[in-house]
Amino acid sequence: MTLSFAPVADPSAPLARRNPVAKAGAALLFSLPLIATMDPFTPAVALAVEMLVLPFFGVRLGVVARRAAPLLLAAVGVLITMVLFAADRGGELLVSLGPVDVTTGVLSTAGALVLRIFAVALPGIVVFATTDPTDLADALVQNAKAPARFAIGALAAFRLVPLLGDEWRSLSLARRARGVDAGRNPVATVRLFASTAFALLVGALRRGVRLAVAMDARGFDSGTPRTYARRQHFTPADTALLVLSLLAALLILAASMALGFFHPVV
Repeated sequence: MTLSFAPVADPSAPLARRNPVAKAGAALLFSLPLIATMDPFTPAVALAVEMLVLPFFGVRLGVVARRAAPLLLAAVGVLITMVLFAADRGGELLVSLGPVDVTTGVLSTAGALVLRIFAVALPGIVVFATTDPTDLADALVQNAKAPARFAIGALAAFRLVPLLGDEWRSLSLARRARGVDAGRNPVATVRLFASTAFALLVGALRRGVRLAVAMDARGFDSGTPRTYARRQHFTPADTALLVLSLLAALLILAASMALGFFHPVV
């Protein structure tokens, strides 16, 4: 179990060099309009646009695939939920599983939701793959005027997340050394997983309390104006990235409406 949030993109790529706040804002502006419609056309086109601009961020397709892999669980969950509990079962009947009728309408709705999950999540994945967490925290304070206590606290928590994987491995090895092993018993496996997760939670809470006390002891909440080791500049190119992201999202919605695919959520 290994967790890592270090940037893995080519730092010389044109969009990877943009201000972290600009990249995060562009991802938000591009993603939000996509949740206004339930049709599969809009998220499919958005995904195509995202894949086209991926090389400009310097992120390899394999990296995106690995980081987006957990979304497959969400996609499977959406598909199963829609097949079992969808209220609208219009369209042609494909399979009848007892009281459950699988129709083209159900699969179309499920497919649209799955596409939307990936279309909304992919920009965020790209942003974090191209951004150093320290640069993001500095940019939030300097450019977005976020409270320093929030930004630095979030940065500290973000930096500590990879330690959870190491601690989980240490807990598992320690219990195995003491003879605590579930073997092939599924009930014992679930019980062991729950107890290990609880121990991990307790350790994380204790580490968080120690970190908060240490930050307060070092004057992170003193109200004294802070200085910055690395200045984050917001340039006209960053503004252009925000504007182009919003325009791209609006153009996709306009195309969906013009072609008759638009299906508003409300």
